[in-house]
Amino acid sequence: MELDHILDKVYTVSNASKKQLRAIVKEVSLPKGTHLISSAKTEPNIYLLKNGLVRAYSDTENREITFWFGTQGDTVLSMNGYVNNKISYEDIELLENCDLYVIKTSELKTLYKTNIEIANWGRKMIELELVKAEERLISLQCKTAKERYLDLIFNHPNLIQRVALMHIASYLGITQVSLSRIRADI
Repeated sequence: MELDHILDKVYTVSNASKKQLRAIVKEVSLPKGTHLISSAKTEPNIYLLKNGLVRAYSDTENREITFWFGTQGDTVLSMNGYVNNKISYEDIELLENCDLYVIKTSELKTLYKTNIEIANWGRKMIELELVKAEERLISLQCKTAKERYLDLIFNHPNLIQRVALMHIASYLGITQVSLSRIRADI
């Protein structure tokens, strides 16, 4: 997905503001298995996913817990790093080879001070991420595992073929055995 399309997906800004944003964006290609963001450090960048697939997870004593998946056009960031300049809560790994647009958070925040359109773009980006987190929390608290799986199939059907079942089960908050039962039941 091209940068302008991703920017407009978040919030439409003028061509002059897009030009300022483009000036601070770098494009990188990274291989599958790369750990993009680590819970052991402060992340100085945000990423816009041109193409590929990522997952955010936390490594607990007993297992990894997957929080979310990011696909083409999604924003990938450590919210704690972005907002508080502190270490990430999660690790983010590439599940496929990915092309990403990289923006240094410090450079973006400098633009916020001089360009209200870009500041509004940044506000909208974080609002969208907050809504995703809220939806995920409500889903985990209020829906059954089967309902969560059906939501995943309906809202993100491509993930079922692209993501290992152990990561899908973790994302749904269930074991692989339970996921197999749900899949057999459907």
